[in-house]
Amino acid sequence: MSLSGLADSSGRPGGSELRVNMVNMRRSLDAIIGSALARKGFTFFTVNLDHMVKLGQSEPFRQAYSRADYITADGWPIVWLARGTDRRKTPRPGSVDRRKQPALERTTGADLLEPMCREAAKHGLPLYFIGPSPASQAAGLRILGERYPGLAVAGAETPQLPAEIDVATIDALAARLSDSGARVCVVSLGAPKQEVLADALHRRCPDVGFLCVGAALDFISGHSVRAPVWVRRIGMEWFWRMIGDPKRLLARYIGCGVTLVKLSLPSVFKGVPQLRVIDSE
Repeated sequence: MSLSGLADSSGRPGGSELRVNMVNMRRSLDAIIGSALARKGFTFFTVNLDHMVKLGQSEPFRQAYSRADYITADGWPIVWLARGTDRRKTPRPGSVDRRKQPALERTTGADLLEPMCREAAKHGLPLYFIGPSPASQAAGLRILGERYPGLAVAGAETPQLPAEIDVATIDALAARLSDSGARVCVVSLGAPKQEVLADALHRRCPDVGFLCVGAALDFISGHSVRAPVWVRRIGMEWFWRMIGDPKRLLARYIGCGVTLVKLSLPSVFKGVPQLRVIDSE
């Protein structure tokens, strides 16, 4: 059974906990590269508040998360909420005191992609890329190839996929991916599409790992400008993004704010998934 995903208190998928089992960058990279070298497929998601909103709206998204192998905390609100839940838990006699485990750190798809490419180049692991746009993907892969000599790109495509992807399209994409020999597939389509697609492809390509990275290639290519490091460190990257595209993001972040309140008050708002840190090591 997956260590992460949505589960109830008995461990069955689909319940009241969302389990974050990759506590930092090092654990994440070890899991990705180790699994790829062992030809062990996986899905790797990075949960943020927007994902928490969408988990309440999309059954395919919930199912994809329930089957996820690895989940990191993407976003300071997620880190804060998960740390708070962890601190409040009193360990049962004989159990591991998780308060003594490594502190949960923010680990985003945008931060993971480059070090993953560096390690993949070092170990000769071929990668496959799906999305984002043709221009952004081409520029991003060129830059990654220059930064990490030896990076093997087994395939790359930028399909224009509808919100609900038909089975024939998924089957054809899975066939191309299998034929490519890729060990890890990087999916850059935005949530929930990228997670739902990764989950569907993983069931058809069980030996391939799927890493969902959102706008990572857009940032690398320069087609989108990421917030400066100091803005990220003070937890205001969301505000930076909102002022850059208020028409698209204002409503999203209002929804995220409502969800943050609900997650912060589990005794008041019953039924919302609670975050729990499960240290995989």
